[in-house]
Amino acid sequence: MFRQMFEEKYMRFPQGRCKAVTFSYDDGVKADKKLVEILDKYGLKGTFNLNSLLFDCENWHGRMNEEETYNLFKDSPHEVALHGARHIFMDKVPLPEAINEAVQNRVYLENKFGKIVNGMAYAYNGYTDEIIAVLKQLGVIYARTTEDTHSFSVPKEWLKLNPTCHHNSPQFKELADKFISGSPLNEFKHREPWLFFIWGHSYEFDDNGNWNVIEDFAKRISAQKDIWFATNGEICEYVNAYNNLVFSIDGEMVKNPSYMGVYLEIRGKVYEIPAGKTVKFDK
Repeated sequence: MFRQMFEEKYMRFPQGRCKAVTFSYDDGVKADKKLVEILDKYGLKGTFNLNSLLFDCENWHGRMNEEETYNLFKDSPHEVALHGARHIFMDKVPLPEAINEAVQNRVYLENKFGKIVNGMAYAYNGYTDEIIAVLKQLGVIYARTTEDTHSFSVPKEWLKLNPTCHHNSPQFKELADKFISGSPLNEFKHREPWLFFIWGHSYEFDDNGNWNVIEDFAKRISAQKDIWFATNGEICEYVNAYNNLVFSIDGEMVKNPSYMGVYLEIRGKVYEIPAGKTVKFDK
């Protein structure tokens, strides 16, 4: 028997799942209330990217005021993340100003919500290599672009995090159908896990009169038992924990130095690698 393929190791999400779904929505607008209601109804989780100096701009896509924003997310399972203090093109201002845009945003959100806020979505998709380098130094662990991949590949460049697609993408339904009906477990050689990463602005559902798009998808996807529903940050931290696993030289043992348990598949068997533990694989 040709064994080589069976020695490959594949990340699996919590409880050994091979698929995950996450949502990323920008600007902190009133329509987020309805979106949160839909996500909560179906047990889904998402990330909401907020500006911290635009609470008085209701005429700009119906932004929430400060109190509304806090009340919506303070006890929520959803993640709040950075979107710049003023929603400016960070790539079109001097670098110190761009840095200040992220720092002000992070200081406000962390103080307001009492939790670490280290994820981001680039306003206007404005970023440069310099900005990416600075964000890394500022402790930002991921930053989402608007550059759709139309794939389910788990990202490798987390500070240039390309999503699968916008909910208004012409390919959205086709991708949803493929994601729900398919599985990497059906593959022989390429069994890498799938991530469906959806982004947008909730006010677009009002503008386009198509709330049914997200409601129908939420209903369909929530019925699937083999999918992990998580925030952008939860997925990033999990992937980082997996990537920090330490393997023995022969690949038959693995140590997990992180604070969270992770799962992997080898030779058709899924293993849980608990935090701080070493596991030997069955031969």
